[in-house]
Amino acid sequence: MPRYLSLVQIDEKTAPAEGPSAELMQRMGELIEEVTKAGVMLDTAGLTPSAQGTKVRWEGGEISVTDGPFTESKEVVGGYAIMQCKDRAEALEWTKRFLKVHEEFWTVTCEVREIAEG
Repeated sequence: MPRYLSLVQIDEKTAPAEGPSAELMQRMGELIEEVTKAGVMLDTAGLTPSAQGTKVRWEGGEISVTDGPFTESKEVVGGYAIMQCKDRAEALEWTKRFLKVHEEFWTVTCEVREIAEG
């Protein structure tokens, strides 16, 4: 079965400064438990804020290193999920369910891509 990567992108400007609510974390935990029991979830995690990150870039034969926060970014990668699904449609259904556990004030986008094998 193919594996899919869902990159969770959040708008840090609309995300609560204190992080996700206890209710959101409970709903997310319940969904993660369900998708894991279904044999779909292989790995998932959230990431620390971009202010704690570092970008390393290769351009024109030179390496540059920039510490966060990254003011030029509207959306940043806030987490990921690796799922093993029968097809793209199943991966998209699980991703939609993940998005719907968030409160309405969140702006969250998931980019779902099949992982190239071999």
